[in-house]
Amino acid sequence: MKVGVPKETLAGERRVAIVPETARGLVKASIQVTVESGAGESAFFSDAAYIDAGAAVTDAATAFAADAVLKVQPPTPDEVARLRERSVLISFLQPATSADAIGALAKRKVSAFSLDLVPRISRAQSMDALSSQAGIAG
Repeated sequence: MKVGVPKETLAGERRVAIVPETARGLVKASIQVTVESGAGESAFFSDAAYIDAGAAVTDAATAFAADAVLKVQPPTPDEVARLRERSVLISFLQPATSADAIGALAKRKVSAFSLDLVPRISRAQSMDALSSQAGIAG
């Protein structure tokens, strides 16, 4: 399986979908990780750190062509078009305010998982991305 991490394109977005340590864990689990060059820069993670973790640093097209694509922000129309049909997208999709993106993903038969919809209950605590992001933001 290949996981792709493109650079976030929303102005002011400084986060990256995975950090080098997470990439290392995925690689250890025999998952190929491709990270777009510069994707971690705004979060102070260099391309070299991802390479040291075992990820491949690539271009955007390669990151978007992966079996599973990890993003922070909902995809733009251009990004939806770059996703491979029948791939998987894991992101904060904000479906209540991103109806066009959700419709476009459905047309491309992309299986999308919205991290902002994971319930904030003890059973799902290990996947609770909202709390971790709120903690970082202060």
